[in-house]
Amino acid sequence: MEIKLFKALWGMEGSLESQFERIATAGYDGIEAPMPTLTDEDQFRKLLEAYHMDYIAMVFTEGPHHIASFEEQVARAVSFRPVSITSHSAKDAMPFEEQVEYFREAAAIEQKCGIAIGHETHRGRALYNPWETGRLLDAVPGLKLTADYSHWCCVTETTLENQEENLRKSFPRVQHIHGRVGYAQGPQVPDPRAPEYAHELQRHMSWWDSIVQAKKESGQTMITYTPEFGPPGYLHTLPFTNQPVADLWEVCLWMGKQFKGQYKSI
Repeated sequence: MEIKLFKALWGMEGSLESQFERIATAGYDGIEAPMPTLTDEDQFRKLLEAYHMDYIAMVFTEGPHHIASFEEQVARAVSFRPVSITSHSAKDAMPFEEQVEYFREAAAIEQKCGIAIGHETHRGRALYNPWETGRLLDAVPGLKLTADYSHWCCVTETTLENQEENLRKSFPRVQHIHGRVGYAQGPQVPDPRAPEYAHELQRHMSWWDSIVQAKKESGQTMITYTPEFGPPGYLHTLPFTNQPVADLWEVCLWMGKQFKGQYKSI
């Protein structure tokens, strides 16, 4: 199975070109990011080509008509020829039947555009917890996921020991992984390399392993993975100084290598 590592632009600094250069030099296969502004669009397209970067586009639906917002953004995303699209979809407060209708229409739009779309398991969105996600997966066979289980850890204040059934439902439906390690009190451990977070790291690696195995069993030949640790706000900082407790670039690079190294024999 081919494993492609993507780097989020979230938290990176410097010019757009310097970011692309650093990502390419580090050996990543692509970029995952929201679509550029219209001002930066031409440069963004040229940089993708110049650095031979694949692209995963991100869209963020807005109300009151979330499906119209989704369709409009997906139409623009398709013009970038991305390998897939990650969507922050709908809202947690929407009634369940409205969520079902949204995802059914979104699945039809995905089929029409011909590009895989993963709806992210993200706080504040329809897929913010495992049990509602499980219900939606049952109701909408075409629903695919971008798995970011760190959010579920935060929402449930656990490492999902009581959510095995919903986790199992999710694994075959994942088309892309956001590789951030969460814990019971937040969506991002201070540093996944620290021994005090070995349990949380092991739990996330086991879920990602199940996704890889599900893809292998279904005959898929590629998996995409973004080590999506975030900057301060997500990244812990020291009081009074706002000094980050870890280097964001190094944490993401380490996590990507850990994931790829785990499956190099597949």
